[in-house]
Amino acid sequence: MKVVGSLDILYLLAILETLLSLVAGNSSVVVVTHENLQQIIDTNELVLLSFYTDWCRFSQILQPIFEKAAAKVVQKFPENGRVILGKVNCDIEDILADQLDILKYPTIKIIRNGLIGSQEYRGQRSVEAFFQFVERELSDPIKEFHSIDELKNVDVGFGIVIGYFISKDHVEYDNYRRVASLLRNECRFLVGFGDLTKELRPPGKNALIFRGDPSIPNHKNQYSEYLGNMTSFKELTFWIDKRCVPLVREVTFENAEELSEEGLPFVLLFYNKDDVSPIQEFKNAIQSQLENETRVNFVTAEGKLFKHPLFHLGKSLTDLPVIAIDSFMHMYLFPRFKDIHKPGALKKFIDDLFSGALHFNFHMALEAKENSEFIIDTAEDPPIVHESKFKDLKPSKHRYTLVNRTRDEL
Repeated sequence: MKVVGSLDILYLLAILETLLSLVAGNSSVVVVTHENLQQIIDTNELVLLSFYTDWCRFSQILQPIFEKAAAKVVQKFPENGRVILGKVNCDIEDILADQLDILKYPTIKIIRNGLIGSQEYRGQRSVEAFFQFVERELSDPIKEFHSIDELKNVDVGFGIVIGYFISKDHVEYDNYRRVASLLRNECRFLVGFGDLTKELRPPGKNALIFRGDPSIPNHKNQYSEYLGNMTSFKELTFWIDKRCVPLVREVTFENAEELSEEGLPFVLLFYNKDDVSPIQEFKNAIQSQLENETRVNFVTAEGKLFKHPLFHLGKSLTDLPVIAIDSFMHMYLFPRFKDIHKPGALKKFIDDLFSGALHFNFHMALEAKENSEFIIDTAEDPPIVHESKFKDLKPSKHRYTLVNRTRDEL
């Protein structure tokens, strides 16, 4: 007799709930196709789009949950233009799915202010979790300050954008709020109005400034003023995005799936949480030597949290700091942390990944191991290579139906 698992029960219940909903004919989830997609995203502040297929059991389990969440959202935000939860049947809209690079089902895209980016909803798939996410996304992304002393004592963190406006009733402030809504997870946004900001902006005009991470010496974006068109959503988004998204990000179990799906190899710094000075050394080296490097993601990883991949590299907490590349096929160990201060050393390490030199040396090392008479003739130590461990943090087959794709081996 076949034992029915919990996932099978959820799957059957989901199908039943979906059928009952269809019979009732009441759905708060909007059916989205290639014909109405643009109109929907152009006329709504926030759109959550579920890309699904009828044969995907994870999609079937999600559907009634998404329906209930949509009903709750509509009840809380009934006004037009605020938020829509929609669904795209990828069996029918296969071209649209390809255009948006849908590689797993269900994929829930987050679309803010008409911009379709790479960001997805990756949280818990429950009615309450969806509802709380929408509430948070529709909350005001800008904090108003009421005294200049507040600005003096503000925690800059990785960076803040400060707006000095005549009043809220201005198209330039509306544009600022739209951009802040889009980039709320990348930066902090402050604003002051009226006489409070009169001495901080040009007469009769509004102004925006960016204050960057003060711990990075000589950072060109440590302080800058926006000189572009205050009503241009595209220009302002580009200006803030360039300053707010850090060159080096921290990888955690919460964001690892999202970072890995960007498809770029990780250049990792494993560090000891009791000594964070190597993080600053790493950031400074990247800032001064590799600011325009776009082929990889520079990330820091707390050694104790990621002790398994660290152990896989043959290292322990006592060996930290350690630098490695994870290409999602292999992990390559950078010989010595102190070498990041040698001009060109870290760049060569990355270049060797993309030229195939690291991978070539990997196969040479394997051949040498199998044939003791084979000698690698090189002036440098060959890179230490291991199987990727961060690939295990990519989207899981226990949460998604994955679409097959090919990828060059690095």
